[in-house]
Amino acid sequence: MKELIEGIFKKYKINLSKIQVDQFEKYYDYMLEENKKYNLTAITEKLQATIKHFVDSVLAEKFIPQGASVIDVGSGAGFPGVPIKILRPDINIILLDSLQKRVNFLDNLIKILNLEHIKAVHARAEDFARERRETFDIALSRAVAQVPTLSEYLLPFVKIGGKVIMYKGGDIDEELSQGEKAIHMFGGKIEKVEKFELKEVASKRSLIIINKKTATPSKFPRNKNLPKTNPIV
Repeated sequence: MKELIEGIFKKYKINLSKIQVDQFEKYYDYMLEENKKYNLTAITEKLQATIKHFVDSVLAEKFIPQGASVIDVGSGAGFPGVPIKILRPDINIILLDSLQKRVNFLDNLIKILNLEHIKAVHARAEDFARERRETFDIALSRAVAQVPTLSEYLLPFVKIGGKVIMYKGGDIDEELSQGEKAIHMFGGKIEKVEKFELKEVASKRSLIIINKKTATPSKFPRNKNLPKTNPIV
């Protein structure tokens, strides 16, 4: 597994230290073990997991400033936050998830990987945003939600001058168009969309990079699951 991890990352021009290779291997092993209890992911085969979980997660790393404060919203099994943290020990990161069992998994994972300046938090995004409003440099999400919904969840966390990074599939033009109103309303402006391909698994991917230009109105994010059930489009 070590050779597979090291070799795949090199193909994407990322050189891992021995410690980082060990951390990714331990991550994979623990995820596989706990997946029997928690149903964390449907992707468990070694090559697929290395590319679709680990490599895919870290490709946004170049947009994160040195020493940044980061929140990963809807972290689930730790993607993209934990792989980015492995690659970037300099950042401070919170892994936010609404299910306690996933937070328990993340707590144990952090200990197993011996990571510092990283914390798993059990809370809904709309609740935690009241507590940590506009305090992060970067908000990330690889959660399965449309751009208008993610914009309402993510932008309130970010300082003016910070960034939101959304992980998406390859065909996002229509979804992005539908999200423009929400992005603007919550204080953001699309900086760029970076598209890439994970060739080994024939997966086209996109990163939407949004700059936080103005403060998010205080009534957002809305409660009662409204960002999902009644998104602003």
